[in-house]
Amino acid sequence: MLYRVYSAAVFGIKAYLVSVEVDLSSGQKLDLKMVGLPDTAVRESSERIHAALRNCGYTLPPQHITINLAPADLKKEGSAFDLPMAVGVLGASGLVPKQNLSACLFMGELSLDGSIRPIRGTLSMASMAREKGLCRLVVPEANAPEAAVVKGIQAFAARTLPQVVDLLKSRQPWVPVKVDPGQLLAQRKAYDADLSDVKGQYQARRALEVAVAGGHNILLVGPPGSGKTMLARRLPSILPPLNFEEAIEITKIHSVSGLLSDPAGLIATRPFRAPHHTISNAGLIGGGTIPRPGEVSLAHNGVLFLDELPEFHRHVLDVLRQPLEDGAVTISRASMSLAYPARFMLAAAMNPCRCGYYGDPAHNCTCTPPLIQRYLARVSGPLLDRIDIHIQVPAVKYKELAQKEKSEESAAVRERVLAARNIQVGRLESLGIHCNAQMTHKAIRRYCRLDSESEKKMEHAIARLGLSARAYARILRVSRTVADLDDGGRILPRHVAEAIQYRALDRAYWRQGFE
Repeated sequence: MLYRVYSAAVFGIKAYLVSVEVDLSSGQKLDLKMVGLPDTAVRESSERIHAALRNCGYTLPPQHITINLAPADLKKEGSAFDLPMAVGVLGASGLVPKQNLSACLFMGELSLDGSIRPIRGTLSMASMAREKGLCRLVVPEANAPEAAVVKGIQAFAARTLPQVVDLLKSRQPWVPVKVDPGQLLAQRKAYDADLSDVKGQYQARRALEVAVAGGHNILLVGPPGSGKTMLARRLPSILPPLNFEEAIEITKIHSVSGLLSDPAGLIATRPFRAPHHTISNAGLIGGGTIPRPGEVSLAHNGVLFLDELPEFHRHVLDVLRQPLEDGAVTISRASMSLAYPARFMLAAAMNPCRCGYYGDPAHNCTCTPPLIQRYLARVSGPLLDRIDIHIQVPAVKYKELAQKEKSEESAAVRERVLAARNIQVGRLESLGIHCNAQMTHKAIRRYCRLDSESEKKMEHAIARLGLSARAYARILRVSRTVADLDDGGRILPRHVAEAIQYRALDRAYWRQGFE
């Protein structure tokens, strides 16, 4: 007897439909054979299925069971096929009524007692199911809110295998889990950290506002204890709120990584990832036999913060170039090639030297010029050129620390950022981009035109600072953002002057040398 149910396999953040076909034939003992390119975790499911069926009171006659996972040329990995295979075995044995399940998708890992454990990639599977016209999903209870986020999908929470059997036998009503994505986004967009916690550092706060308004990468340079990390951790609080499409993308990535801990099933705040400087290439970009997302993808639509930038291995930093330019990362293996989205805002922090006090008037630097040069040389020039804003963060003075009045809150800054972003969307929407940092050279020539006075100021800065062509383009982008924060009109000399000061560290540290 042949019985067919549907499940899904996930590669990257995309899911593919898998048909689970179960056939029973006469035999002297119960034997289960699996075909269709199953990996080790899928092959081991035969033992879990046997034990779960036995412990739930289902008795199977001595028969030869063949399970085909189609299409046969697609690698199947993970434990999500336990539940659909168990349902298929019960259906082929006549313990579940033969009915049309062409509109149902099953997924879940079985425990030996028949309970159903959560799996990875549920949101990707639910999105695929909607595209394929499968409107009913039977998923683990912990994954049900995640699946219910997708419009047009009825997600049914399954706790145990007998409960699923009762559903199929109509002993229990099919009551789907209901989730309102709009309400989730509205309720869960608060951030614990706020810019009002920061004392002083007005220039650095302004640089953060400009960076977020245009989607620019930023580097904070200053002595230990000056507040670089504190400032960076408040970046998500002034970023524009997530829209539904962005939240879905973020949730998919965290779901396939097994990092979705939010019981609501939808990540409604922008991610902030701060990996340690000992991270490897694979940890940052992604990798493994079956490639998993790295930190650059987990920071998609959010902030990737690299503290103590020169302490990262240089070859690890160099692999950031592709995602910074393309907004995606491709991981190739002998058997597959996967692409993960990786459009993030890079924020980095570093000391100006090994001891941290080069240029600090309150402390003596113990580093020699060669030591300082070697320390700074750990950060490559091409990576620095991809960071639009370099800002110095000096030590905070006592008067600023002792002041009682609170600084401006993140909500007020975010309002100005949103106004600037709306101007940019209206200007750049036809080009398929949404912020100034993504402008191509053609767009820069069109939207970043300078008057004669601004041209003179730019020419003088390039000659004095010795800036590269890439740095010149980034000054124009930042000038455009400063103008958008002003009123969105033409770029004025004061806008160019502010943008130039955000590249002043090119001369102060990396290009001028040290006496």
